[in-house]
Amino acid sequence: MELDLRSIILLSGIMGLLLSVVLLFLRLSYPKSIRGLGWWAFAPTASFVSTLLFAGRGQIPDLVSVVAANGLLLTGVAMFDFGARHFFGLAPAYRSRMGLILAVLPALTWYTLVEPSFTARVLIVSLLWAYIQMSLAVLIWRHGPEVFSTRFTVVVLLIHTSILVLRFLSAWLPLPDEHLLDPTRVQTLYVVMNALFVVALGVGLILMASDRLRVLLEYSASHDSLTNALTRRSFIAACEQELERCRRHGNRMALLMLDIDHFKTVNDAHGHQMGDRVLTDFVARIVPLLRRPDQLGRFGGEEFVVLLPETTQEQALVVAERIRAVVAQPAEGLPPITVSIGVTTNRPDDDKVDVLLARADGALYKAKAEGRNRIAVV
Repeated sequence: MELDLRSIILLSGIMGLLLSVVLLFLRLSYPKSIRGLGWWAFAPTASFVSTLLFAGRGQIPDLVSVVAANGLLLTGVAMFDFGARHFFGLAPAYRSRMGLILAVLPALTWYTLVEPSFTARVLIVSLLWAYIQMSLAVLIWRHGPEVFSTRFTVVVLLIHTSILVLRFLSAWLPLPDEHLLDPTRVQTLYVVMNALFVVALGVGLILMASDRLRVLLEYSASHDSLTNALTRRSFIAACEQELERCRRHGNRMALLMLDIDHFKTVNDAHGHQMGDRVLTDFVARIVPLLRRPDQLGRFGGEEFVVLLPETTQEQALVVAERIRAVVAQPAEGLPPITVSIGVTTNRPDDDKVDVLLARADGALYKAKAEGRNRIAVV
């Protein structure tokens, strides 16, 4: 059965509505830290409502079926941009995007009711649509990770933007007068491609959200939920990789074993919630003292380990002293604490992670036996 443009427009709206349902379910099931999914879910809904209005051309007033429909269509496009900005933790450009849409509504009204011109409306809508989508493509390219989902979404946006630009240019051609529901080849191709690429954009956004979820799950599996330090398993894996690098290139590495002095007293005197605050503050003080390649892991309770790649014993002692001095400084609203630190480095004769950890642990107990709040080397 041959479909007219009214049917194609309605089908494209239904496809967008189904996409909206999928995105809405993702919004409800994904962690709240993955932001922007709500905007992405409601964007196809706005487009769906606009297709209903477009399809009602001739049965409902032109102010609704043309002006309001185009306004809703462009608003749906802008919602994708709002969602992307939330997704990447950026300030959404509500005023600029909605300001542009509101600014073109008087012109659309003029070329609908006063001086009807389908060509003028095509020029206005396609140009603004192309601008918003091009801005969205640049935004995702700049802030998205270099993975397939980012590239796929950007390519979809760029191709669709090119189609919109071609539609803008084709409107200048000396073609016979036409309107939205004329089944010309240009108009049919334009409507079909819009529907396909809106769905493709939704697929790309779903892939981006799935990648973000995977990263969050991997991070949760490898990092302590309280302090964000590496878990014991992940830290040992990092040590094994660094030790293997040392074997190949003859580098040095150092381990620091840290233990908060008398931490049980903190929990007993102030409660476990205060103890958790002390632990998070402890890590927050240490992280700025470390280099980017350095790794901080939590081995359990109040015991932490620091991996220092390409570091000699003398350099490790300097880092350890900085940590000890910073931790000893009082923190507002927290009980005072000190830390004992054991330091060791890799040796060619016993370069195994278990041996390194045992030696660092021995140095830590030596520091504690010598009075705590100090550094020992083994």
